[in-house]
Amino acid sequence: MKSKATTVAEYLDSLPSGPHNRREAIRTVRRVILDNLDKDLRECMQYGVIGYCVPHSVWPHGTRTRPELPLMYMGLSSQKNDMVVYMLFLYQNERERAWFDKAWKATGKKLHMEVAAMACCLRFKKVEDLSLDVIAEAMRRMPVKKYLEDHIAMLARMGKGPDGQPLMKSGGGAKVKRKMAKKKNTAKRG
Repeated sequence: MKSKATTVAEYLDSLPSGPHNRREAIRTVRRVILDNLDKDLRECMQYGVIGYCVPHSVWPHGTRTRPELPLMYMGLSSQKNDMVVYMLFLYQNERERAWFDKAWKATGKKLHMEVAAMACCLRFKKVEDLSLDVIAEAMRRMPVKKYLEDHIAMLARMGKGPDGQPLMKSGGGAKVKRKMAKKKNTAKRG
């Protein structure tokens, strides 16, 4: 469920604190995230969840589809049937995801990770379902610089540059030169 909360405090206050106490569960996971967060990341509300994002001051391009929004590194939310830690920083890094899987299995806890679309969703019903130490170590293993390298590589595989715009293919120089000349001529006339 997307929240309409505009601040993290508002989001936390909106969570149920009854017998299943999702508020306390999310607060506990949030504390682990904040304690291990790279200095270049910022906590915010994005897409209706608590987001941990690369600010525009570090990555001016924002997200690929919505450049006005900062690039999300990970997220945390309470959904209808469970709670989720969005491990976005693992999505494009198979080596780190393999490390994560192995480290998680070593804890004896069942891993509820969905890797699909553009995310790695780690689902849980209660904090005890999680290996908070493994989540913390995974974050420390993926600083922002490394995450951005993975992000740039993913964009390149899609034929896009860091700004999300299509990369020029070789041989397309004549077309680009014509466009540039047309812009130059338009500017001279205007």
